[in-house]
Amino acid sequence: MTLQTPRFAMLADLAKETTSEGRREILRKVTEAFDPGTAMSGNDVAQFDEVLATVAADYSKQVRSQIARLVASSLSPFSRSAQRFAMDDIEVARPILEHSEALTDDTLLQVVGQKSQDHMMAVTRRRRISQAVSQALVERGDDAVVTSLLTNQKAEIGSEAYGLVAKRAETSPALQAPLVRRAGVPMELLNGLYMKVEADLRREIIGKFESVPPEELEAAFQRSRVRVSQHYKQPDDFETAKRRIDDLQRKGALVPPVLVTIMREGVSSRTAFKIAFARLTDVDYDVIERAIETQDLDTVALLCRGSHFDRALYVSLAVALDRSDRAMDGAQEFGNLYESVPIQAAQRAIRFWKIRAAA
Repeated sequence: MTLQTPRFAMLADLAKETTSEGRREILRKVTEAFDPGTAMSGNDVAQFDEVLATVAADYSKQVRSQIARLVASSLSPFSRSAQRFAMDDIEVARPILEHSEALTDDTLLQVVGQKSQDHMMAVTRRRRISQAVSQALVERGDDAVVTSLLTNQKAEIGSEAYGLVAKRAETSPALQAPLVRRAGVPMELLNGLYMKVEADLRREIIGKFESVPPEELEAAFQRSRVRVSQHYKQPDDFETAKRRIDDLQRKGALVPPVLVTIMREGVSSRTAFKIAFARLTDVDYDVIERAIETQDLDTVALLCRGSHFDRALYVSLAVALDRSDRAMDGAQEFGNLYESVPIQAAQRAIRFWKIRAAA
């Protein structure tokens, strides 16, 4: 198709036309130049794009929206006009941001850096999103934007962006399910999130540990070695309790059943219990601290199962730790919880905590 000068003039006439009927007629003619199934020749595209970008600001929002939809669906690369519309009000920009193949990463980064959350939401729906654009969306987008990005399986998301999302997900429940359910999230990040999410998501994380290929899991272990552990402030009796556990270990008396004995001594031996539990499971003290203080019986079950503690020992610990009304009547429930944890998945999960302890 070859465009003639009068066709270009129609674009300028559109801005001057004051009647609705006149605008509709000119738009109908302009639309003919945007045959979505046909790409223009390079020279025609450049001329049309130049004129359209130049006069676009003179159109009303309604007209800009109509033309933006045409630009977004066209096979021809109207890069200048697409860039212009991408920075427009969201009603105009949305189809361009969601569909136009003429937008470069530079333009998308400019949109993310300068425009609204609605603009960013539109970007998350693109068919292709580079790692650089994903990174910017994670840094500037609200939870709704990041959730939309995570559910777009064609978006390329780098490890740094995943790390930022995982950190936010620790305190933002809205991000937890989309992150856990997205394919390709580094396993060490899911492991770090395990103690922050609800039971159903924990089961999904454990399921991923069961199914992940060994080579992928090993790579995750290697990455985990460089991650820094969060350390809790040591209690005042930490050193005294540590000496007690050291003494038990030297005597060969630090065995799983001793946990029940120490636990039954009450609050005065709580720190000693945590240190002993950490030693027997070979994980970081912080993991035990968090699990015990939050009465996280799921994590305690995972630790016991993965460390080959027997069911009766776990049930005794769970009954002692649980402060709800079910504690004395919940032995069967606790036993079922223990049995529900796959041994291999538990061992894979706590291996990350073993790495942290070694580091």
